[in-house]
Order: sequence, then structure tokens, then C-alpha cells
Amino acid sequence: MKVTIVSIGDELLIGQTVNTNASWLGKELSSLGVRIQEVLTISDDPLQILRAIENTESDLIIATGGLGPTKDDRTKKVLAQYFEMPLVLHEPTLKHIEAFFSHRKRPMLQANIEQAHLPEGCEILPNAWGTATGMWFHREDLSVISLPGVPYEMKGIFTEEILPRIKERYSLNALFHRTVVTQGLGESFLAERLADWEESLEQLNLSLAYLPAPGIVKLRISSFRGAEDESLIEGKIQELHSLIPNLIVGYEEDTIAGVVGKMLSHMQATLGTVESCTAGNIASKMVEIPGSSDYFRGSLITYQTALKTALLDIPEAFIEQYDVVSEEVALRMAEEGRKRLKTDYCLSTTGIMGPSRGDSKDEIGTVWIGIAGPSGVSAKRFSFGDIRSRNIEMATLVALNLLRLSMMGSKIERLG
Repeated sequence: MKVTIVSIGDELLIGQTVNTNASWLGKELSSLGVRIQEVLTISDDPLQILRAIENTESDLIIATGGLGPTKDDRTKKVLAQYFEMPLVLHEPTLKHIEAFFSHRKRPMLQANIEQAHLPEGCEILPNAWGTATGMWFHREDLSVISLPGVPYEMKGIFTEEILPRIKERYSLNALFHRTVVTQGLGESFLAERLADWEESLEQLNLSLAYLPAPGIVKLRISSFRGAEDESLIEGKIQELHSLIPNLIVGYEEDTIAGVVGKMLSHMQATLGTVESCTAGNIASKMVEIPGSSDYFRGSLITYQTALKTALLDIPEAFIEQYDVVSEEVALRMAEEGRKRLKTDYCLSTTGIMGPSRGDSKDEIGTVWIGIAGPSGVSAKRFSFGDIRSRNIEMATLVALNLLRLSMMGSKIERLG
């Protein structure tokens, strides 16, 4: 079954509201084995809505938005006219709306009553979370589902009303996929290294998607034959371990911070950070994880050069001699941080995030990351570019990954 997702609303087009509905629906439908043909975002304009319906090559359209009580919500009327269904008062919906406002001790307006007028002949999808009722229009060659744009209402109707109907009415092989999280090589370099392996997936009718984000590339292996290919996919993942052993961080929704936390917990080891250019971002990632107080001690944020002297006792003359962004300073920061925080491991960062160079003579985007641990102290230089926010995120991810590799005892290959 081929599906088109249509998101309706001017607020989506101008960026006032982020379109989370489309991504959520895409994920839910794909997991059922549905093939998403296209995703459209259009204005709440009758001609645009009609064009989306008439030009589709899909079997089913799922539209969100345009069902509110105001005059600019036109979706219901357009669909009623297209499917030649007159609007009539739907008593169960009216009673629900009356109860909705009564429970909240709010007056009900005529516009709210109008929401109970629904196309005669469509399948009503009750909305227990709001007043905009969902509708399912059936025709021989096309079905259209119309849902409210409010995310929690849309998700509620889809989960409670639509999902069971789709499973009952359509013969689908649920999509089965596994996702491998990697860090250390960009998408193009990774694809080059895995070219032969990727070709072997195609020969097995498995699909591969590269899902890049700053500092991370996820590899999603999928089968539309369902769970029957689970062992086949697991075998291909094992091959990955021999091809890129040090680059694999985890699976599915794993984060580097989460993986590092599990490793620290398993080793009964502790971590602290001394952060300059990342300004506590590494610490923030660690404490997002429930239970991180078992292994994360804390952080010293030495953003200004003077604080490296005041909090870490690194002499001003030493910093001036080697430059604040240098291997020597990164090493001293990690060493002194480990002593003061009394941890097994300590990460340090010092760099130039831009747009100006600050106290350093080095190039913008240069970052030194230090690691102090039971086996000694080391530091590595990186050059991330000239986008400040990306540099902070990249330095954070790479620092945690360096720690992961250090705890694994792995040889560090190309990173950054």
C-alpha cells in the first residue's frame, strides 16, 4: 500500500510551527510495512487541498490540519464537496463537544457546534482529546483520512482508531529494521568504505539508509518482508563489526553519552569534565541520563583563561608559553581536573568556537580534547569548521567517543 502524508497549514509553511506530525506518521506507518510515497506541506487553501488529492498516485492519503473551529480551517468542507457528502449534524459528536466544554466550565460557541456537522457517509473517527473529529473517506480507488493538526490529538486518534483498522483492512508485511549508530567518519567516507557491503544488502533485497546528523551517522537496514529477515539482518550487522569495529557506538536510539554511561557503570568507574570551549555541554549530555549520579561526579567550567589558573592552578606563564588552545594546556586541564574531582576519568576541552579567536592564536574551529585516566593522559587535536553551534556539538560528541574508545582500549582511527 502506498501512502501520501499531507500536512495542511500556513503556520507550517512559514516556519511558525515545526511539522512534527509528518515525521511521526512516517515512522508509525513505515513500521507497519506501508510505503510512504510522498510528504506534502500545503496551505489551508481549497485549491491546494484538491490538487493534493487529484494528483496523488497513492492508495491512501493521510491529511493533518485544517479541522479547527475558525473560518481559515477549510479541510472538512473541501473533502465533503470532493466526495459529494453533505454536512449533517452528528449527534454523538455534538454530545462529546458539549461534555468537553462543560467539563472545563467554558462556554461553547456556535463555531464549536459547527464542528459537529460532519460529512454524511464518511467514517467517523472519534477524538477523545479535543473537539475536531477525524474522518475517513472511502472510494474505490482512493481513501482519505483527515485528522486534526494538534499533535497529541492526531496521535491519539491514529493510535486508537486508525491503527487497528489499517491492520484489519490491509494485508501488510510489517517493516523490520535495525539501526546501527556510528561516530568517526562522515557519510561519504563511510559509504565508500562500505560500498561492497552495501551491494551485498541489495542482492538480499534489503535496503540501507544513511541518516547523518552532526557527528553521527546512523545506518538503517530495512526489510519489507518483516521479521522473517531478522536473522539475515543480524548477520549483516555482525559483518559490520569486522569492517568498522571502532566506529560502531550502539544501536537504535543509543546515544554516545548513554553508551559511555553504561560502560562507566559496568566498570564502576567515575567521570568528571573540565570544559572551556564546550562550556558544560559534555556534562549536560551526561546528566540527561537517569542514574548518571552513580558515575558522573561533576564539571569545572573554565571558560575564561584566568579560571584555568584560579581553579586548576595552571600557571599563567605556562598558558602564555603554549597558547590556551594547545595540547599542553588540554593535558594539564585533564590531569588537574581528575585530581580535583577525584574521578577515574576526566575529559578536557579547549578550543576556538568562533566567530572570533578570543585568547588564542589558532584557527577558528580548532579544539584540543584531553583524557586523563588510570593508564595516563593524552590529547588530540581536531578542526571542526567555522559554525559555532556545530563546533560545540561536534567537540562534545567526539570527546565522549574518545573516552569510549579509551575505555575499550581500542586503537583510535580517523575521527572528527
